[in-house]
Amino acid sequence: MTKSSPSARERIVAGAADMISRRGLNATSIRETAKHARAPLGSTYHYFPEGKHQLATEAVRFTGEWTARSLRKELRAGPVAGLQAFLALWRQIVVDSDFRAGCPVLAVSIEEPAADETSAVLTAAADVFTTWESLLSDSLREHGAEPERAAQLATLIVAAVEGTVAMCRAKRSTEPLDRITEQLRALVLDAVEG
Repeated sequence: MTKSSPSARERIVAGAADMISRRGLNATSIRETAKHARAPLGSTYHYFPEGKHQLATEAVRFTGEWTARSLRKELRAGPVAGLQAFLALWRQIVVDSDFRAGCPVLAVSIEEPAADETSAVLTAAADVFTTWESLLSDSLREHGAEPERAAQLATLIVAAVEGTVAMCRAKRSTEPLDRITEQLRALVLDAVEG
């Protein structure tokens, strides 16, 4: 059985996530997103009649679920494996994009959007961060970490990785990721073995 190719809507959403990860929300337009996704401009407006912020919200959710799927798969082997997969995923994104792409969830979270267009996008970003934290926290607890420490460590991991991805882009180097990898791994091991 062959995997079906993504629909035009899926291509547009993935394209928007990629563009936001590279340019940010404010510098990403519907027209450029359609071109980037190789989709007709009319299709973009058909699927996203509310415009750019509806598309951005879907792009954030897409990124969140794509990352969560990877985390869920790797966390089956434990929190250290999940942490390593989370770090490896973002390392691959920054390296494969020649340090031009980061996380679209972070990008929409830190920009100053128009007041009337923000709630859905920011709510989606908050939900994504919460999901990632919950997945990590649940795995830590299941492997022996105390609940409060698991929650705190999960937040630290997500915040550290998001910030480090931004540092990698600025420095055009994976050194920041290399530096936090062992420290986060040690914290995870201490939490589950301690």
